[in-house]
Amino acid sequence: MAAPPSGKVIYEQEGVFIHSSCGKNDDQDSLISGVLRVIEKENEVIVDWRPLADTLDASNILCAGKDSSSVVEWTQTPKEKCSRGADRPISYEAEWDMVTTVSFKKKPHSNGDATTHANGDSKWSFLFSLTDLKSIKRNKEGMGWSYLVFCLKDDVKLPALHFHHGDSKLLIKCLEKHVVLNESPQDKRILLVNSQNKSLSQSFENLFDESSYGLLQKLKKDPYTVTMGRFSKVTNYIFDSFRLSDPSSQRRPPSEMADFLNDAIPGLKINQQEEPGFEVITRGLCHTLRKEAWKFLLGYFPWNSTKEERANLQKRKTDEYFRMKLQWKSVSEEQEKRNSRLRDYRSLIEKDVNRTDRTNKFYEGEDNPGLILLHDILMTYCMYDFDLGYVQGMSDLLSPLLYVMENEVDAFWCFVSYMDQMHQNFEEQMQGMKTQLIQLSTLLRLLDSGFCSYLESQDSGYLYFCFRWLLIRFKREFSFQDILRLWEVMWTELPCQNFHLLLCCAILESEKQQIMDKHYGFNEILKHINELSMKIDVEYILCKAEAISMQMMNCKELPQAVSEILGIESSSVTPDSDTGEDESGAVLSCPTSLYQSVSTPVIAANGTRDSTQQMSETQSLTPA
Repeated sequence: MAAPPSGKVIYEQEGVFIHSSCGKNDDQDSLISGVLRVIEKENEVIVDWRPLADTLDASNILCAGKDSSSVVEWTQTPKEKCSRGADRPISYEAEWDMVTTVSFKKKPHSNGDATTHANGDSKWSFLFSLTDLKSIKRNKEGMGWSYLVFCLKDDVKLPALHFHHGDSKLLIKCLEKHVVLNESPQDKRILLVNSQNKSLSQSFENLFDESSYGLLQKLKKDPYTVTMGRFSKVTNYIFDSFRLSDPSSQRRPPSEMADFLNDAIPGLKINQQEEPGFEVITRGLCHTLRKEAWKFLLGYFPWNSTKEERANLQKRKTDEYFRMKLQWKSVSEEQEKRNSRLRDYRSLIEKDVNRTDRTNKFYEGEDNPGLILLHDILMTYCMYDFDLGYVQGMSDLLSPLLYVMENEVDAFWCFVSYMDQMHQNFEEQMQGMKTQLIQLSTLLRLLDSGFCSYLESQDSGYLYFCFRWLLIRFKREFSFQDILRLWEVMWTELPCQNFHLLLCCAILESEKQQIMDKHYGFNEILKHINELSMKIDVEYILCKAEAISMQMMNCKELPQAVSEILGIESSSVTPDSDTGEDESGAVLSCPTSLYQSVSTPVIAANGTRDSTQQMSETQSLTPA
């Protein structure tokens, strides 16, 4: 029997069976005995069931199907066939098995999704995180033993676990130490899971594990970002848990939310009186919601579509995807010898895929199915847009999409939608990159003309050291999990359009002092910016960028060029020039009360410069 996940075992029960209805006789179940464990691992609790090897028959093995969208899509090995119930229809993608070369068996990782393993022909198992548990159905067999059915938040029902040699009550008691279980009003056999758990209090304390003195010093130096940064981490965690456990919570009054927090965090006193001018701001989605939410954020699913319309859309898009995939898979070696562009695309894709996010568990190891899907999706995109084909850096944009979607077709169409936004970045003339660098220069000059003048004195005024940030939307600058959060914030286009440019301004403002104090030249500036990779605090930068946007919105006379870049309607008539001068030549100013803690805003009377020089030479894009 395979070893269980590492961690502390807090519950273990042998003699827990799955009754497979695929035996040789239709009226007789095949019994598969296994061990059920509950394991504490880092900050999550995992329920793990694994079979005992000596009870298995190869004809009863369950394995992941070719539909990579489902992690519990049970199919039989060829030895014995079992009729599939009406509630488990054959995946539409299975009709394209002749094209699909990958049977994607999801490896266990920290997403908390249910996982099915197929280890050779002798073992199978499943596990899931308690954060993904929706309900537990309890029942009794006529023979006297009890059984439980776990239902996950994506409405996947796991096979019933039959407790032949013990009572399931001990398991329920163990789980109640980590989640709140309430009887369903409609069916007392069903226990509904409330995500609020005892680790919440500890997580709250861990967020403030810094010494009081250090926190005080930071608060004095930058009160806005320290306050918003610290408390947004707390509210993100708490309110995400509350919403997941009870979807109706979004309609609940503040007093009830306060009662929830009081119960979750002993000793916490919450002032329920309304404070004028403040609101709780959370950024980013709970990971379990991303698979569906991203389809809307990226425009793959229309916001006003019905469930039926989306199902029909996916069916059409599945057909369209596999027809395009068949185009390049059916090209013979002789044909490819006469198609130099296709050869070049394939060669570059193969090189980049093998170097993309290989430290991520989703893509690590040899013969990883995730890498094969990355390759196939990028090759199919070449059929979708042959003029653009593949350009270095596009694998960086696809990788998080496939990681979240866990489905080849959905990942492709989300990638198409994302590339619609990013297309000009990768075109030969790179007009998108030139435009963004000009816009960034305009914003930076408005915020800090002194820093802009210093950069120009060091031949860095064109901001080419920001090239990689803009080309692949910070993919190499933040951790993988931070990028998931950062991208979905940018896709909302809130608090303004081109918010990613304000993120650039926020990072540069944070590094300005060191660059200027140490008199960095062109090479030192480029080296310093490159070495920021994986060292940037995403929460801090999001808060700082938001503060900049609020400063812009409060500016009474915002230059027209800046208003157009950010999509902000100025509160008064803007000057003719985009440099911040009115008709008399006087330099305009913005209110500094909010922005003072982020940087000192100085609006200069100097214009911006354009350039047609090669920009890609300043930063390497070799995949990490």
